[in-house]
Amino acid sequence: MAQYLAVPEGNGRHPGVVLVHEWWGVNEQIKSIADRWAKEGFVCFVPDLFNDKIAANATEAEAMMNSLDYPAAVEKIEAAVATLKVDSRCTEKVALTGYCMGGALTFLAATMVPGLAAVVPFYGVPGNADWSKIDAPVMAHFATRDDWATVDAGMKIKEAIDKVSSMDLHLYDADHAFCNDRRPEVYNPSACAQAWDRTVTFVRRLTA
Repeated sequence: MAQYLAVPEGNGRHPGVVLVHEWWGVNEQIKSIADRWAKEGFVCFVPDLFNDKIAANATEAEAMMNSLDYPAAVEKIEAAVATLKVDSRCTEKVALTGYCMGGALTFLAATMVPGLAAVVPFYGVPGNADWSKIDAPVMAHFATRDDWATVDAGMKIKEAIDKVSSMDLHLYDADHAFCNDRRPEVYNPSACAQAWDRTVTFVRRLTA
């Protein structure tokens, strides 16, 4: 399978991050994000939800996302979290993050996978989710010019999560997928850098 693991240099044990990919699959762009996590001192595991398939274009990506077995995908995410927790290179503290489709699945998995240290979805909104089941702090990133993962949807999720845990909601004057540096039509370097710095600070604090 095309799952990907990025490990920090040197010895010792490090906190873990499970990174959920976009609708493109485990491509080079998502691997580059995993590598950035490793440079920050985290063991980063990207589970492959599409079984070796990588979309060549948006039409393929949409078809792959629409045919995804979401309960099975959450099971893969849960297995990835469990794998990191017992990895000798990793501490038992594992955070969960993801982008676009992966952001939606990050939210959804957070309601089904207990014991996460932190949850950081980027511009993703799941379907039905039982927000009362979340037991980890959440930091979510939404774009003001996103007509899929809308600001309104993000605010409603925050209202629900704040009743049982806590959710920091950050809004950016940007388009959907503003962190994807392989898509110049939507990539926003300043917003991406700000979201990344906030995320790393948040996750580092909660996995220390």
